[in-house]
Amino acid sequence: MQSFCKFLLYRLMGWKAEITVEIPRKYIVALAPHTSNWDFLLGQLYSHAENFHCDFMMKREWFFWPLGPVFRKLGGIPVQRSRHTSLTDQLADIAIKSDDFHLCITPEGTRKPVADWKKGFYYIALKANLPILLFGLDYGQKRIVCTETLIPSGDIEADMQRVKAYFKDFKGKHPENFITE
Repeated sequence: MQSFCKFLLYRLMGWKAEITVEIPRKYIVALAPHTSNWDFLLGQLYSHAENFHCDFMMKREWFFWPLGPVFRKLGGIPVQRSRHTSLTDQLADIAIKSDDFHLCITPEGTRKPVADWKKGFYYIALKANLPILLFGLDYGQKRIVCTETLIPSGDIEADMQRVKAYFKDFKGKHPENFITE
């Protein structure tokens, strides 16, 4: 499976991976831009090609038969976005108690253009004392890039500005749906 995914992603599709940060045993991945369902496919191909397992959050509506069992097997966590729950606290507690914890979250929270990014990934990382690996998808240059890790300082405004600044030059599949200001 790993060889097949490497062939598909790197040889057939022409993508490159530029990962320069150390990957710890516990982390949050902030993945942006998220402008297309293709982002999920690229993430899964990359994960399988590089043996990089990472759970992910996805709106609950996608977990219908037959996709639900498949998404769960891949590490999907259904999220009911219409209700405010203590999901960030629950995930932070799980991270603290686990030897390994890997969770990918798209800060935009949707494929549509949004200026006010979700901050759940930040709060989970802050509460569980986890690094945030900043993974960018650049469709313009066909690159998957992670060259920066953010350790949450508690100053959410400054840290979110840093996160958005990191992602500002990445081109999503639908660039008109990506806002970093």
